Amino acid sequence: MEDTQQRNAPLIVVGLGNPGPRYRDTRHNVGFGCVDLLAERWGIAVKDRRRTTVLGQGYRDGTAVVLAKPRTFMNLSGESFGGKAADLVIVYDEMALPLGRIRLRARGSDAGHNGIKDIIRTVHTVDFPRLRIGIGGPGMSGSVDHVLGRFSDEEQPAVKASIERAADAVECLLTDGINIAMNRYNTDPQTDPPA
Repeated sequence: MEDTQQRNAPLIVVGLGNPGPRYRDTRHNVGFGCVDLLAERWGIAVKDRRRTTVLGQGYRDGTAVVLAKPRTFMNLSGESFGGKAADLVIVYDEMALPLGRIRLRARGSDAGHNGIKDIIRTVHTVDFPRLRIGIGGPGMSGSVDHVLGRFSDEEQPAVKASIERAADAVECLLTDGINIAMNRYNTDPQTDPPA
């Protein structure tokens, strides 16, 4: 995705997570939280239930956008959408980032994230933007229990702030391009003032 690219196809923002009430508000579902916030900001109803995805379509600053939440479980995220990798921005949880941090990249490996691994398998490339939202490491609980667990009351302010910052980063990517968005949002909000 180039900074000055003229879009012919809609930008597809896919927030990863697990479907159903059992997984609502778990660490693994912060990608859903970002899509929900963007839908609220942009006035897009994410209610069009397809076989493997729930999506909403609309416009942001004259650009066609699709907001999507897979109906598959995380490890099968690649089954949830079609389209070219150039049209995607994937938003998901990341244990390797501290709680409250986000990291936007233009491309990269799966870094052990099974949802991203399945998307790479489906689109046959690592060349798509991804926005990771830090959920912190598992400590002694183990990674499965950690990602499927809920945030504590003490963690809630940092979670809310990181989802808001992730939504801001997607908006910046859309209006200013990925390089400016990376420069602006790949900083520590506690120590680095916004650019």
